[in-house]
Amino acid sequence: MAVAMTLREDNLNSPEEREKHRIAVIGCGRIGLATACLFSEANFRVVCFNPDPYLTNQINEGISVFDESELDKMLKKNLIEGRLKATRDLKEAVSKSDILFLMAEIPVDGKKRPIYSNLEETCKEIGLHLQPGSLIIVQSTLAPSITEDLIIETLEKSSGLEAGVDFGLVYSPVKAPLGAAIKYLREHARIIAAIDEQSMRAAKALLKTVTNGELVEVSNIRTAEAAAVFGDIYKDVCIALSNELASFCEKARIDYVEVLKAANKQSNCHLSKPGLEGGETTETPYYLMAEAENVGIKLRITALARKMNNEVSRYAYNLIKDAVHSCEKTVKRSKIAVLGVSCHPNVKETKGSQVLELVRLLRKRGGRVSVYDPHFTYKELSQLGYPAERSLTRTLERADCLLIAVGHDKFKNLRLDRIKAIMRKPPIIVDLAHIIDPVEAEKEGFIYRGLGRGIWSK
Repeated sequence: MAVAMTLREDNLNSPEEREKHRIAVIGCGRIGLATACLFSEANFRVVCFNPDPYLTNQINEGISVFDESELDKMLKKNLIEGRLKATRDLKEAVSKSDILFLMAEIPVDGKKRPIYSNLEETCKEIGLHLQPGSLIIVQSTLAPSITEDLIIETLEKSSGLEAGVDFGLVYSPVKAPLGAAIKYLREHARIIAAIDEQSMRAAKALLKTVTNGELVEVSNIRTAEAAAVFGDIYKDVCIALSNELASFCEKARIDYVEVLKAANKQSNCHLSKPGLEGGETTETPYYLMAEAENVGIKLRITALARKMNNEVSRYAYNLIKDAVHSCEKTVKRSKIAVLGVSCHPNVKETKGSQVLELVRLLRKRGGRVSVYDPHFTYKELSQLGYPAERSLTRTLERADCLLIAVGHDKFKNLRLDRIKAIMRKPPIIVDLAHIIDPVEAEKEGFIYRGLGRGIWSK
């Protein structure tokens, strides 16, 4: 087996050179599977490790469970051509590979503290079977110090090898938008840091075989970790600010959507849309908050932004309650039709979404809730804990209130006259996704409420 930690670009110029290397992708979730497919497409031999038997079987059958463009086609092609397979045997994956990509989800506990136990156990197991000369590339978003103090330390202790001497180690985090992982990995810039110059040179040579994006080299691993985490926190703070400004607009009789369009014409302004949307970045602030405690710093803005964003479901509930009360009804016994559960429009992913929390709150207050999302089957919605309906029409029938929680494209063509015909009178629309024109809705006879859209008249 070739020694990966000493790779150079001229070692990887031909398909024949690349097929000498075996890559193990440890943690084959959405980003992991996209990584595996790109490298197998580049003629590397790739094994995907995931302890979940369902995911492993699906990969080996050529089925991607992730709603990602290009992934299904690439997966099937490389399975058929024998360059990619999945396994639940971590020993097999590590011991037969000289390049390892490590991805681990870091959950948080009830007190919002990151849980690193699974990552530590995985590193221990990797260390037991790690081959001298291997190159390890960590792609998870981690708090500054975790790669050095947990990953490297655990690998060295378990393997008896020394990072930078007996194996190479690189940190290069990936945060690809939902539905666009392949495109993002191919084209976008990515941060890269390494334990030594040799590891950096090897990783850059390797990554250039699958990406045209800039490799942004930083001086040390902690800087790279901070850059990844700070980016997520910046986004979280921006959303919190937008949610706060949207609440002001409602009380001040201003339309936040119009403000957003005008303000963002200024080069120094980047306002976000408010809403219930989540995603893979909602837990990142907790990573840094925990690390800040360790160094004696309290991150007040970071903590407040996360708290505010966690409260949007209650804010949305109050919008619904206000709309229902304006019709001399109550949430109790009202039927509320909820459209959309995803964390972002047009994707099949719920991580970080607050829709379920809002549904639970409505039901706790006695509301009769029905839920529909075209990206999920009835069975999938039910398994997620939603009171699901099988069709849009059945969801809307005899509903007192229509709640548009996620702005899927399929909801943008809703005919107000047809909706009105099957809802109870007076019909109510609460639009959290900004896809319904408030003026048109009121002309059609709806009671309208919208997140940040303080221009309703009824």
